[in-house]
Amino acid sequence: MRMFIALDVDDGIRGRLARFIDGVHGFAPGARWVRPESLHVTLKFIGEKPEQAVEAIRCALSAVRTPPLEMTFRGYGFFPETKAARVFWIGIDSGPQLAGLARQIDEAMVSLEIPKPDQAFAPHLTLARGGGGTGAPRRQNGDGPNRRFSRLQQKLAERPMPEFGTMTAREFCLYQSQPGPADRDT
Repeated sequence: MRMFIALDVDDGIRGRLARFIDGVHGFAPGARWVRPESLHVTLKFIGEKPEQAVEAIRCALSAVRTPPLEMTFRGYGFFPETKAARVFWIGIDSGPQLAGLARQIDEAMVSLEIPKPDQAFAPHLTLARGGGGTGAPRRQNGDGPNRRFSRLQQKLAERPMPEFGTMTAREFCLYQSQPGPADRDT
């Protein structure tokens, strides 16, 4: 099973994001849009693990403590870069606490031989993937200029920078997903 650790998004922000997606998804019809009920802030992607690993992961995570985290959702961007976009995301302002939580989780997972990521934690909320390749924020082999999100980028440039609100996260969760052929987002 595919696993990751994430923060849930509160209903008010989820509703504003759903309305935003409804208003812009037609500008990138070939993209795979995340369903509003599946929106989350990924802290650590674990990947494929057998069901027997779940208890060990939960046990390691039980040692991670964090105070409530305030997060403001605003703006947008594209990974790895605008002209070679694979992922459309919403920005998160959270101060150093969110990155600190991600670091603590990485440290807890090392004992289970789940490696730390190669790049620094980049807080964001994925809204759409442009198909093909990975959702990784940095450039990958095969990345090059593409037009997957070009119409969306043009339309967004005509609008004010979106603001979706602020929430306080009090806990993180271990998620399991089973991607299928038509929908690979959770």
